[in-house]
Amino acid sequence: MKISMDGTLVEFVPESEGERKALGDLWSLVLDCASKNLKLVPVGEFVAADPARSRVARFNLEDD
Repeated sequence: MKISMDGTLVEFVPESEGERKALGDLWSLVLDCASKNLKLVPVGEFVAADPARSRVARFNLEDD
C-alpha cells in the first residue's frame, strides 16, 4: 500500500486486490466512526526505522 501525505491530506493507494478490499473496509469503518463520533487512537508504538522493534501500527476505536 502506498501512503502519501500533503499537509492534512493523507492518501492511501492500494497495490493489490487484497489491499483494495482492506482499504474499502477501512473506508466504511471510518465513515461509521464519523457518524458515531468515534476516533482512532494510536496504541503502543510504531518505529518505521526499526522493523525488528515494531512491524505494525495499531489503533483503537474510542468514544470522543
